[in-house]
Amino acid sequence: MQRAIEHRGIPTVSVTVALDITEHSKPPRAVFVPFMMGHHFGVPYHRELQRQIILEALDHLVKAEWSGEVRFLPITWAQARREGKAIEEAAGRMT
Repeated sequence: MQRAIEHRGIPTVSVTVALDITEHSKPPRAVFVPFMMGHHFGVPYHRELQRQIILEALDHLVKAEWSGEVRFLPITWAQARREGKAIEEAAGRMT
């Protein structure tokens, strides 16, 4: 799909959690987040992390230097989950 969109002159970027598949399929640009399958933008309620991932993807869309370039985000699933739980607990205390 990305290649068809790119062929029409529209730049694209993937957010991926499956590095092996991404390396095999070689999309034009990709941002890899080391999260569980289906959690491309992290955990619920973690707006700052979700925003960071979107901004990284948009930045990579503009600044990628070669086709197939993958940008790696410096965060782990454990860190994202820990931060997400803290956000969820704080929100629960506010209600």
